[in-house]
Amino acid sequence: MPLFEAKDLHLRFGDRVVLESVSLAFEAGQLSGIMGPNGAGKTTCFNVLTGRYKPNRGQVLWQGDDITGKSPQDIARLGIARSFQLMNLFDEFTVFENIAIALPGTRRRGHDMIAQAYADSALVDEAHSILEKVGLAGRADDEAKSLSYGARRALEIGVALACRPKLLFLDEPTAGLGSDGRARLADLILQLKGDLTIVIIEHDMEFLFSLADEISVIHWGQVIARGAPAALKTNPWVEASNLGRLN
Repeated sequence: MPLFEAKDLHLRFGDRVVLESVSLAFEAGQLSGIMGPNGAGKTTCFNVLTGRYKPNRGQVLWQGDDITGKSPQDIARLGIARSFQLMNLFDEFTVFENIAIALPGTRRRGHDMIAQAYADSALVDEAHSILEKVGLAGRADDEAKSLSYGARRALEIGVALACRPKLLFLDEPTAGLGSDGRARLADLILQLKGDLTIVIIEHDMEFLFSLADEISVIHWGQVIARGAPAALKTNPWVEASNLGRLN
């Protein structure tokens, strides 16, 4: 049984059909990709999977349980985290504080969470462990707004990891990154791969092909192809795209 599954998702905005009979399955421990051209329905699909939109028809299943229509907060509490195409960070907080306030142990305390996080050595150690994992151990005391764009991407992933997810959704993680930033991000994702289940929406096809175990191609609001990267290179849609020129 897949860890996370979507069955026959259908969504329309007014008269416009944006998702039609979309079915996806993500296996535990795998890195799955979703790709397609701009406007294909990729991010809309992500928004349905993570509770921002409720489908008009179909089901979203988590470990076999129907979670269709649950709020993003309820879905996050199940162990499903998401990073966004547009980053959501507390710019005036330090790098450490951004991680610390996302930790479940900090959130349970409610009042004056940051002060309590600094005072609890276990929470401090957990936050620094995450910063080490995402390559920001040396920037813990810097304000988030001082980070480069690539470092902010790493911090956003760190914030998602602080929620202790079983499944991590990444929405266009390479957006705005140069070649060096993409290489560092790929290294980070490879470190995380296997420790948790990862699903990436990505327009950078070469980046996604280098990481994913399986990729689903969405176009015109439908899944038009699915398979391992090597197999997809011979798919007619892929051959007509930039992927057809990959070695």
